[in-house]
Amino acid sequence: MTPIAIVMLIVAALTLWGGFTAAVLHLRRQPEIPDVDQGFGADDYVRTT
Repeated sequence: MTPIAIVMLIVAALTLWGGFTAAVLHLRRQPEIPDVDQGFGADDYVRTT
């Protein structure tokens, strides 16, 4: 591999893993809160018995 190809490989790997790490850290600090009314809950079905 040429030195340019190695540098581009390193830049691409750092961009990919850096974005992944930033996303994980962001979700750990501010987790997504699910909507209360998403359906498919026990209250959504009519009791037949």
